[in-house]
Parts: sequence; C-alpha cells; structure tokens
Amino acid sequence: MTQSQKSCLRRHQFIWAKTDQRGNSRRIGGPAWNPLLAHVLDVAAVVGQLWDRYLPPTVKARLAEAFGGGDPATAKTVVMLLAGLHDLGKGSSCFLRQFGQNPWDGAYLRQARITWEGQARAAGLPLADRLDAEPSVRHEHITAFHLPRLLGCPGENCGGTGSCHTGLHNAAYLLGGHHGHIPSHATVERAPMAADTDLWLPIYTELIEEAAALIGADLTTLPLLVRPERPAVLPIFAGLVILADWIASDDTRFTYRNLPDSTTTWWQTSLTQAFAAADALGLDAWQAKPATWDTLYPGTSPRSFQAAAMAALPATGPALIIIESDTGSGKTRLALACAHHLAVTCGYQGLYLAMPTRAATNQAARETARFMQHALNGQNSAMLAVVHSTAQATDFVHDLLDAGRAPGQATFDSLEDFITNLDTGPDTSPATSRAVLSPWYLRRCLGLIAQFAVGTVDQVVLSTLPSRHWMLRFLGLATKTVIIDEAHAYELYQQGLLAAVLRWLADAGSSVVILSATLPAAARTALTDAWCAGHRTAPSDSGQIGPITIVNEHGFITRTGSGIKTPKLRTHIDFLPDPGAQELADHVMQEATGAGITLVLRNRVDSAVELYTTALQRADANGWRSDDIVLLHGRTLPRFRLPVEERLKNLLGPGEDPHHPNPDRPHRLLVIATQVVEQSLDIDFDRIYTDLAPIDLLIQRRGRQHRHTVNDPYRPFWTHKARMTILLREDPNGLPLVEPPNPKEGRPTGNPDGYIYAPYTLLASWHALKLRTRADGTVRIVTPPHTTDLIETVYGPRQTADGALGETLDRTWASWQSQLADEQAQCRSHALEPFTRRGKPTLVSGLVSGDAHGGGDDGGVEGIKAVSRLGDPSIEAIALYRQTDGTLTYDQEGTLRADLARHTSDSPAHRQQQKDLLLNTLAIPAHWFTRQKTPLPTPETWPAHPAPALKYMNVALFDPANGSCISGPLGLTLHPSTGLSR
Repeated sequence: MTQSQKSCLRRHQFIWAKTDQRGNSRRIGGPAWNPLLAHVLDVAAVVGQLWDRYLPPTVKARLAEAFGGGDPATAKTVVMLLAGLHDLGKGSSCFLRQFGQNPWDGAYLRQARITWEGQARAAGLPLADRLDAEPSVRHEHITAFHLPRLLGCPGENCGGTGSCHTGLHNAAYLLGGHHGHIPSHATVERAPMAADTDLWLPIYTELIEEAAALIGADLTTLPLLVRPERPAVLPIFAGLVILADWIASDDTRFTYRNLPDSTTTWWQTSLTQAFAAADALGLDAWQAKPATWDTLYPGTSPRSFQAAAMAALPATGPALIIIESDTGSGKTRLALACAHHLAVTCGYQGLYLAMPTRAATNQAARETARFMQHALNGQNSAMLAVVHSTAQATDFVHDLLDAGRAPGQATFDSLEDFITNLDTGPDTSPATSRAVLSPWYLRRCLGLIAQFAVGTVDQVVLSTLPSRHWMLRFLGLATKTVIIDEAHAYELYQQGLLAAVLRWLADAGSSVVILSATLPAAARTALTDAWCAGHRTAPSDSGQIGPITIVNEHGFITRTGSGIKTPKLRTHIDFLPDPGAQELADHVMQEATGAGITLVLRNRVDSAVELYTTALQRADANGWRSDDIVLLHGRTLPRFRLPVEERLKNLLGPGEDPHHPNPDRPHRLLVIATQVVEQSLDIDFDRIYTDLAPIDLLIQRRGRQHRHTVNDPYRPFWTHKARMTILLREDPNGLPLVEPPNPKEGRPTGNPDGYIYAPYTLLASWHALKLRTRADGTVRIVTPPHTTDLIETVYGPRQTADGALGETLDRTWASWQSQLADEQAQCRSHALEPFTRRGKPTLVSGLVSGDAHGGGDDGGVEGIKAVSRLGDPSIEAIALYRQTDGTLTYDQEGTLRADLARHTSDSPAHRQQQKDLLLNTLAIPAHWFTRQKTPLPTPETWPAHPAPALKYMNVALFDPANGSCISGPLGLTLHPSTGLSR
C-alpha cells in the first residue's frame, strides 16, 4: 500500500469484522482480515436480494409499515442499512483484541495482527494501551446501546433533551439479538464500559454515514420511518438480520476487501456476490401460477370434499383452513393444493409441512417431492428440506443433496430418477422440475428457510419459545403456508403453543392449514379464536356445518363439505381382557395361520418387546417363521429401525399401480408396534389389536386397517370385515384398569398406560364405545358419521355413571382437569405471545431470552426451558460397539468400522460419517438418569472420547457379545431388534 493510498483511508476502515481463520482468503491471494464496513455492505446487499427474491408481499408490507412509512422501496433501503449495522459494536477494544489471539490462529494471523494493529493505531483508531485489560462486553450489545443515539434518538439517555425514540431503540435491541437471544435492558446498559462514547461514537458516525451513502439511505429521514410496532415485525426483522448475516459471513461466497480499493468498488462487489449467493442457495420464492387439480395431480380428479374445499378458498388474503377427514382420505393432497392456491393469491415463497413424529416426515417428504414436480411452474428446481435432528440419516435426504450438487459434482442422480419415476397417474410424460437440497440447509434452523420443507411439529412450536434463534425459525414460517398434520395428536401444552404460533403467524400475514381425523370442537374453537386474535378481530360464524372450516383474515368463518358423500369406514370393535404375552401371541398367530396381516399396537415399548420376544419363542409351535414377526418402536437405533420401516412400507404400502394390489404384499405377517406406526407409515393391515387408548387415537389406529381399498377383494375371508380388538386390563369390578400404580392411594398395582394417557380419557373412551354395544356384544362404528359424537362424548362434558364406574370417572376427571390446568400454566410460562393478556402488542422487552432457555433442540438431564412437549425428554448419545481388538464399529457383528476422523465439511466422507453417526444415535429417556432407584450415571460423568468426530458428543460403548454398556451409561443394554433397555 502506497503512502498516498494510506492517506486516503479513514480510521473506521481499520475496524475488522472477520479474520481469515480458515485460510479461504489467503488461498485466493486475499487479505488476512475483512473490514467491518465491507461486512456491513455484504449484509445489506444480501438483505436486498432477500427482499427482491425471497420475501412474500405479506411480509414486505409489514416491513414497509414498520420501516418505510408504508413505502416498500424506502423500507427496503432502511432495512438494508439497519441490518448491515448489526455488528457496529465490533468497533471496540474488547472485540478487536481477538485478532490472532485464538488458540487455533496460526503464525500467519499472528503476524497479520501486528501489521493491522500498527496501521489501526496510526490511522487514529482509539485502541486501548492494554487491550487485555479492557472489560468484556458482547459486540452485539454494544451495537444495541449506541445505535439509537447515532441514528438520531433525542432522548436523555442518548445525550439529548427530548423524548426517547422507542422505534430506534427497539430496532437496536433486535439487532443486539443477532446471535440468537434478544438482550435485556440490564445487559445492554453494561455496554458503555467497553466502548467509550467520546472515543468511539465519532468513528461509528463516519462508518454509518459512508454505509448510508453507498446503500442509498437517507439518514435525515430515517428516524421518522423506524416504527416497528406490529408484534410479528419484531421477530421477522431479527430473523432477517440473522439470515443475512449468516449468508454474508460465508467467506467462500464473500471475499475479503482490499483496503486500497474504493468503497464504491466494495459495494459493487457486495451486490454481485450477494446475487450469486442467492442463486447458489436457491433463495427464490415459489413462482406459483393458477393451476387445476389435474395439473397438480395429473390423471386424477379431486374427491368431492377436496373439490368443495378448493371452491371455498378465499380469492385473496391469508386464511386458516381446518380439514377434518378420515385417515387415508386425501387430506395431505388437499393441503398441498391449498398451499399452492395461497402461494398464487398471497405470494408465499413456499410451504412447511409439520408432522407429529420424525418417522412421519419421510413419507410426507416424498409426497411433497412428487407434488413439486407439477407445482413449480417451470422452475427447474427448488429446495426441499427435511427438518429434524436425524434427517441426514435418511437416504432420501442424501439423494436430495446429490441432486442439488453442481453439474459434474453429483455422485449419482437417484433422486431425479426417483422422482420422475414416481407414480402420478396415467400421465407418463417426464416432469422437468425437481426437488433438490443444498447442504447449507442442514445447518441448525435453516431447514425452515428452504422454500419447501417437511419436518416435525416441534419446529413450529419452537418458533414461539425463547430458544436460540427462534426469530429465524419464525421468519421461515412467516413467509410460507404452514401445514400442521395430525392436529389431534398433540397434548394440551402443545395445542396451547400451536395457538400462540397461530396468533403470531396471523399477525405476520401467513396462512395455516390444519389436518385432523378427529378434532374435538373445543380444540377447533381454540384454533379459530387464536387466528382471529392474531388478526385483531372477532370470529364471525354464520352457523354453517361441515368438516372443512375456512377462516379469512377478517374472521369470517366458512364451513363446507356437509352432505358430501365420503367413503364410510365400518369397523367392528370387540373387547378382550389382555391374556398375557404368551396367550396373546398364540392367539394372534393361530388366528392368522392360513393368511392374514395383523397389527398389535401397544402403548408402551416394554409391553411391545415382551410380546415380540414371546412370539418369537412361540413361532415354531404355531407354524410361523421368525421372519414373519416384526417389531417396530422408537427406542431402537435408526440404523436398525429405518430398514424395518422401509420393509413394512415396501410390503404393506400401496403398489406402483393404484388399481392393483401391491405385488409384494405377503400372505401372512405379524407386526408388533408402538404408536410410531400410528401416524407414520402408509401401510395397510387386515386385522388390528390395540391397547385401550383415547378415542381419537383409537379412531386414528383404526385407519391402519383396510386402508387401501384395492386390497379388499384379496383379504383372507376372516378379515373381510374390518375388526379391531381392544385389549383391556380389568380391575376387580370388571372395569378397565386405567390408573397407574400409586401405593399412597391404595393402588399397589395399576396400569402403567395411565402414565402415557390421562386415565379419564381411557375410561371415558371405553364407556363411549360400550354405550354402542349391540346385542351380539360387539360395537360397530362408522367413520366419519360417528366420529364427532364419539369425540365429544369423551372430550366434552364429564361423563356420569352409577356405582364403581361413576366413582372412577369422577376421580379420574378431577385428576385430568388438574393435569390440563398444569399444562395450560406451563404453556403460559413458556410461550412468547404477540399480545399481552389485555390485547396490547408485545414490546421488544417481552421477547428477551438468554442462555438459560437453551438451544431448543438439544437438552440435558437438567432439561431446558424451551421445551416443545412436556413428555419425558431424552438424552442423545452416539452408540458404538467395541470389538475385542479395540476397534469401534457401528454394528454388533463388527463389519462396519466407525470412521471417526476429521473430514472437510461437505466432503463425501464427512457426509457419510454424519449419516453413520446419526444412524447410531440413541435417545435415552431422561428419567432413567433421575427417577429410578438405581439411576444411570449422568452424561457429564461419562468418559470423553478422543476421536475428532466425537468431540462434544455423549458416547456410549457396548459389548458386541451381549449388548451391555461398557462405557458411559452403565446399566443399559442395546439389542438391534428389541432396542434399548435397562
């Protein structure tokens, strides 16, 4: 750098934002550090790209209201500048002293530090004489403290004599949350000790003025424009800043700037690289165009209830759509079609399909990929993310990744082949659009940013919990249509969280589609009330009836589908006292001696494993092969469970030809499973046995029987009528035993199922069915005609009866109401709300969170405050087998040696390693560490493993000979088929 060039530089240009710790800049001949101003411009340019290409009109309108006086073009420029200034606090001695001081910084950066510091001091940067003695304050909190004053707040705390500019302070606090947690006032007030006002503010002013001039923002009018008051704008703005910062911080896409180059050149570089980054990451909204049902689902016609729903959708504006229909009736197809309509009318950039379990996401993701073929309207590809913690363990996700690689990089084209060969009806013309995935979307929270995403409902409820980066999650959902499947499957706590999410999404201008086979009226009302509250209106119900409810942004409720002929599912229900594992195993195998595919659905893993092991022991005596008996539950390693799910899907799922049975369907099979089969796999059984469960779940379980009508003519004669047997444990009065053991209440023995489901709902469900008993002792129900009555009988007013039944109903009702009150209280204490109880918009101070709230997707024995469900949490650990020679393997046999080396990110070896580790990830119930007579040792006490791939992970080693744990959670046993036990 020449002397004249040095003299042209201004002191703020020596504030660095990034140093070349990974060597990416050095490899291309770039500098060792990137100026803060360059990063400001990079982030601003990314925001500009997101505004133009990604954000829907609904979100831009709300940002325009908050930052542009209603003018979108003005708001875009203001938001670009504000977002760029999020790192302003890096201009402080406590941050700048870090250059070259980290343990991983090599000699190159340490030498560069010397050069930089000399130049910075010579340029007039007010670095402290002793940098190591400076107090430490996080740079984002320094930004939050100083920015309002710099942008023109006239308040006394900002050096003026007027009133505080609340809008500028709110925006600054939101910028102070760009590392995941919005700070409190007390936290921000500590900032002056690290950045003296007299020394640093003139430099900040220089930087802000230059950035504003380059970006085109008018600083004189800016204070008049910044009014972020609508609640949804707060997390949307914060999430947009986080997203833009993450993109612009990728030094493989954004190069470090050379000081001799003009800042005008810097800005042009930022614009160019931001455009390229948005291209590479596929950050373009779904360009949906009007389409017929036949266009979206070639060769098919909508069923009558699907046609009625589509005809009733509003022509403009957001909507809440509640679809109630039996399992297998086509709700998901209808929901996707609704999302397409809403993308056309509202401009949403995509959709998120929320499923109740991880297992349910895989099939839903495949269906979404099929839908995308015809819904992308000529777009060659769009991102489809699978969003849950073990997504990378699935082959489908790896196929998406390979399909998304640049030409010449893909290892195989299985996804493209897979999607174009999927059955979509008579139309055999190849589709040109396809689903792909960039590895970037596998990072935490970013899956929700993809245009299309399928994941668990936890991701939805975490967007209203104060977990780290919840604002980014909310941004991803607020730009989409959110589809929530199996809404009846969630506990009251989760339903309360969903209601809070609805209020936020309504305020954001998003749309929501809710699917359920069995939704109680109270739950439906709670959802519609929450939606209307988010729009600050009251529901207007004209009294229509029907299984499809549509609520527009003005609160007008339309119901349709009443009187439309829908397939009726007739089920014969009988009750059988549970005879114990041996008798039950003999009974179900003898019943299907000739042929028949039977499901025995148990509420608890222990009882499912006991029945499975007994059935294997009794197989020969009953003329069965062990291969014809399958166990499926959630406490097995994904490495062993996923192949079982795939096998069941291949054998019992629909075939490629919708008009003919699956040719691979076996004559005989016994599947013993827990609730994981209830909501996850599109598979069809001839006969079902089930433990007593709440009525909505019993109806849901019934949906796994005679599911594919194409199989009906070929079922064994004895299964021609759909028959479901409910297994009961009886008390001395002959009533179902539904309460768990409680010696203090005189119940030394009881039914552990009462820990899983509220005893009242179990007993009330049995009673509701018994009231329908026919002369032959069986119960016959027809769904959907009987569904509403059955649901309301259980979840409506308290049931009454005489004698012992009445006493038990009364006792369990009181206990259930107490439990529900506790869940509601938990929800109120956890959820962030857009409005106060008095209906006032929530302020930024009401969104403060911190490290105590956790990441939201990983916990510990102590738990975290941001919990998405109240059930027993789990502790995740990597399970490996230590062979006799000391080798660590993924499998018991020792054929799959564990690769635990360090690999380059996104290399084929790294991707395979991550997949293998996820396939070997255990979920250990937390109560095994705390609420047992002999608790397991807590993860903090487990031996740390030195392998690079296992750093920061809990590692459990097992003996391949007997499956016992030999390092880590001593006391556990792991078996490939029966899973984890203690």
